[in-house]
Amino acid sequence: MTDHGTRLIIVDDHPLVREGLKQLLAGQPDFSIAGEASNAAQARQLLAQTKPDIVVLDLTLGSDDGIELTRWIREHHPESKILILSMQEEALYAERLLRLGVSAYVMKSAAESDFLNALRKVARGQRHLSAEMSERLLSKAARGQLATGDDDPVTALTQRELQVFQMIGGGISTREIADQLQLSMKTIDAHRRHMREKLNLRSTSELLRYAARWVASNPTREPVVTA
Repeated sequence: MTDHGTRLIIVDDHPLVREGLKQLLAGQPDFSIAGEASNAAQARQLLAQTKPDIVVLDLTLGSDDGIELTRWIREHHPESKILILSMQEEALYAERLLRLGVSAYVMKSAAESDFLNALRKVARGQRHLSAEMSERLLSKAARGQLATGDDDPVTALTQRELQVFQMIGGGISTREIADQLQLSMKTIDAHRRHMREKLNLRSTSELLRYAARWVASNPTREPVVTA
């Protein structure tokens, strides 16, 4: 680890991903790695110690929620820019994360050159999305359909709650959700209760209708997964 160039930290729970990023960035003289973390607690400590220019952050950190960590970073370290590097579907997450203050969203399936281009744009104070997502947001803006943090309460949901919410909207039953996510029925019911509270819905039937309408207006290519 060196002290030259734009300083960044890597937050990802997969050692192979962290090692691959370190090898890639080792050949880039305009960047230096100030540290790495595998979970939210380590990331918070590392941010306080290193005060990096950029945080390269995965959304899934074992049992930790990357969206909640994003909110924490924006609140406690607003000087650090955030680049999300994730396997999660960009169409579902990118818009809401931009509203939270994230500077870039890059899929892990992207080419190395795309990642480095995004990283350099963030270092220059710019934002980055894929060409497809940028076109999607431009089309929504042209139709006046871009949501703000105030008029889309779904942004208040955690990553796991959003995952369950999407599955509910897709017509999947509580038992099927529990089986697919390898969680108990009690845990899924708790998520549904928290969602009703955050979305100000009075009943399960209201939640079902709300989720179905939201999923219909925010289509994704495949169900959200965690890793």
